[in-house]
Amino acid sequence: MAALCCAVAVLFLGACGTQVTGQGDGRSPSSAATEPIPWTTMEPSAVTGARLGDDRRTLFLDAPVPSGAHACVRKLKAVLTDPMADLVRVQVTFTSPSGDRASGCTKESTATAKVRLPMPLGDRNVIVDNYTHFTADGAKPPGLRLCGKLGCTPPATGCTVASYDQALMAVDAPEHTYRDSEKCYGKWLVLDFSWRTGPACGDSTDPACSSRLGDRWYFRAKKSGWEPIVEGAAGGCRDVQRKEPAFPTSLCASLAPLSPSLHPSFPPRSASPTAGVAGSVAGHPIRTSGR
Repeated sequence: MAALCCAVAVLFLGACGTQVTGQGDGRSPSSAATEPIPWTTMEPSAVTGARLGDDRRTLFLDAPVPSGAHACVRKLKAVLTDPMADLVRVQVTFTSPSGDRASGCTKESTATAKVRLPMPLGDRNVIVDNYTHFTADGAKPPGLRLCGKLGCTPPATGCTVASYDQALMAVDAPEHTYRDSEKCYGKWLVLDFSWRTGPACGDSTDPACSSRLGDRWYFRAKKSGWEPIVEGAAGGCRDVQRKEPAFPTSLCASLAPLSPSLHPSFPPRSASPTAGVAGSVAGHPIRTSGR
C-alpha cells in the first residue's frame, strides 16, 4: 500500500509545471521574449530637407527616423556614393530596432545627417537615395529646393505635351496612361486618356489584350500647373459648365460621350421583390413558408 502511494505521488509531482497541448493558454515556452531585438541597417522613408553649411561644402539632410521611449536610431550618416561630377549622389542610412514593434520605436522624429563634400557644391544638383532630388537653382540659401515629380524645372503650364503630363499627374492617372485626345486654349484644357487593363500578351489577337478603360477631365491653368475642375464622361459642356461656367463652349460643345466600354457605369441594383419576404439576416432574405 505504501509503495502504491509513493508511485501516485511521483506521477502527481511529475505532472506539475507540464503544459499539455490544447490546454492552458495555448502558448509554448519560448526564449524569444528574452532575446535582444536586432538592430538593422535601413534608409529613411523620405528626405525632407537639404541645406549647405557656410563653407558651401557641408551638406545637411533632414529625414524622419523612428523614435520611441528608448534609443531607436544609431549610426545615422550620409555618404557620397559616386565621385562628384555633374550631380552629387548621396545615401542616408541608420540602424534601428524599429522592424520589431516590441522595440517601442513606433513614432517618428526628424534627424539630420551630414556629409562633407570634396569641393563646394556649386550649381550641381543633389540626388539622395536615388529618388529624392534637390537643387540650389531658385532656392533661398542656405537651403536647397526639393524638386517634384516633373523634375527641378517643370514645364510651363500651357498647351504643350510636357504640360499635359503634369495634368495627368494632377488627377492620379494610372501608370502607363496614354492620351487619346486633348483640346486646349489659353488657360483651359479638356483631356481624354485611357490605360490598358488586359494581360501583357504582346502582339496577340486575343481581345483581352486590347481591353482598356478611359476617362475625361477638364482643367484650368494655375501658377502651380493644370488644376482639375471636374471629371465627366458625358458629351458636350454640361458637366464642366455646371462646375465652371467660364469654361469655353468652343472646347466642349463638340465632345462626344465616352464609349461605355471605356467608361462603364454601374447603376445601383434594383430592389429585389418583397412579396413573401418577412425579414432578412446578413443580407439574405428570409421567406415565409406560405402556409
